Amino acid sequence: MTGFVYIIGAGCGSADLITVRGLNALKSCDTVIYDALIDTSLLCNAPAGAELTCVGKRSGKHSADQEDINALLVEKALAGRTVARLKGGDPFVFGRGGEETAELRKHDIPFSVIPGISSCIAVPELAGIPVTHRNVSRGFHVITAHTSEGDRDFSRYAALEGTLVFLMGRNALTDIAEGLVRGGMSPDTTAAVISEGGTFRQRAVRGTLADIAGKAEREGCTAPAVIAVGETAAFDLSGSLSGKLRGVSVTVTGTEKFTGKLSALLGAQGAYVKRHTHLRIVKQRDMPPLDGYGCIAFTSSYGAEMFLTHCKEQRTDLRTLAGVKIAAVGSGTAETLAAGGIIPDIVPEKYTVSDLADAIADNTAGKVLILRAALGSETLGERLAERGTDFYDVKIYDTVSIPEIPPEHTDTDYIVFGSSSGVQAFFAAGSTVSPHTRTVCIGAQTADTAKQYTDGEILTALPHSAEGVLNTIRGDISE
Repeated sequence: MTGFVYIIGAGCGSADLITVRGLNALKSCDTVIYDALIDTSLLCNAPAGAELTCVGKRSGKHSADQEDINALLVEKALAGRTVARLKGGDPFVFGRGGEETAELRKHDIPFSVIPGISSCIAVPELAGIPVTHRNVSRGFHVITAHTSEGDRDFSRYAALEGTLVFLMGRNALTDIAEGLVRGGMSPDTTAAVISEGGTFRQRAVRGTLADIAGKAEREGCTAPAVIAVGETAAFDLSGSLSGKLRGVSVTVTGTEKFTGKLSALLGAQGAYVKRHTHLRIVKQRDMPPLDGYGCIAFTSSYGAEMFLTHCKEQRTDLRTLAGVKIAAVGSGTAETLAAGGIIPDIVPEKYTVSDLADAIADNTAGKVLILRAALGSETLGERLAERGTDFYDVKIYDTVSIPEIPPEHTDTDYIVFGSSSGVQAFFAAGSTVSPHTRTVCIGAQTADTAKQYTDGEILTALPHSAEGVLNTIRGDISE
C-alpha cells in the first residue's frame, strides 16, 4: 500500500515558529526527512521509533542532491510509510518544494503541502523591520542571492519599488550591494543584514549599500542571513515586551514533559529557550498489586503518571487506597498526583529522596511501595533500610535516549539537566557544551554526574524543581 507525504514548512529559527497544522502532521509520521537548518528540537515530536534522516548540510557534510531527496521520498512512500518532509521556512519559497511535489505526482503518491513561516517576512520582522509600511513601502520582492546562471544584471532589481529581500545572501553581500549601486540605486539606500534570524544568536546590522558589507563583517554576521534593502530597513519596530531574563539564552535538555514545562517558565520571563528533547520515558514493567502497603512513594512525576494511568486502565476505585499514605518527593510530583485526584500526605520541605525517606519513616506504619525509574537513585531504599522501614522497590519505567536525535553543540548562556541519566545520555550521544555556558542541575546527584563531563561551575537548583531552576538562573543573573 502506498503511503503519504507531508511537505511541511518548519518555519525559521525557533521550533515554536512551526504552524499547529505542521506540528500535528509531524506527530503522525513514522518517517522524517529533514533539512539541517531546522530547529532539531522539532524532531522529538515524531512518534517513538520514527525513522529520522537528515538531508541537509551538517558538520561539514554536503547536503544530499535534490534528485536523491526526491528518490528517497518516493522510496519511503511506496514502502507504505507516512513521511514528513520537514523543510526550513516555507516549502515553496526557494525551498524546492515544487520539485518534490512534482516527483510525487509523477509516481501517483498522495501528498499534502503545509505552509511555513518564511524567513523573507519573519526574519526582518523579528529585527523590527516591516517589509511593507504605509507611505514607505507598498510592496516587497523576494530574491534568491544565488542562481545557477551565475552573474546577474542587478539593474532590474534596482528599478523596483518597495523593499528588496535577498535570501541566503551573506556570502554574496558585497556583490549584491555593489550590483544594486551599479544598477542605478543610490549608495545611500538603507540596507540591513539579519543573521541567524529567529535564534538566540540573531544579529541585525543596519547601514547603507555603500557600507553594509563592511559593517556586517565587523559585527560578525554569519550565514544564514537575510538582507533587506529599502527605506523600511532603517526601521526598528522590535517588540517592547520584556522580562527579567530578556537577552538570556537557555538550552533545556531532557524529556518532552520536563523541557516543555521549564521552557514555558523561562520563556514567560523573556528568555530565549532552545529545547533539546533527547530522552524518552518507556515502561519497564507492570504495576504490582497495590494491596498490603502502608505507603506508596513516588520519586518523580513520571512514576505518578504511570500509577494514575494504571488505576484508570484497571478501573481502580481510589477509595480502596483509604488509609494508605501517599508520598511525593516534590511539588511537581505532588501536582501530578493532585491532577489525578490524589492529594499526597507526605511532601518533604526539601525535595530530596533522603528527606522523603525520613518523612515516610516518621509518618508511616507498614510496608512502603516505591515506584521509581530504573536508573534512579538508590538512596530512598537505603535510607528507609537505615530507619528500619520495610519496603518494596519497583522500577516501573526507564529513561532512555532517543538515538535519532542528532548531537548538539550548546553555546547558550545556560544549559539545564533534569537527571543524571540525562547528563550521561547527552554526552554519550556526542553533544558538547561551550566553555562559556553555565550548567544548571536540578539536584545534587545530577550535579555530581555533570562534574564528570564539564570543568565549569555547576549550579544546583533550589528547590529541586523546574521553578527552582528558574529561580537559580534569575539569581545568577542578578549577582
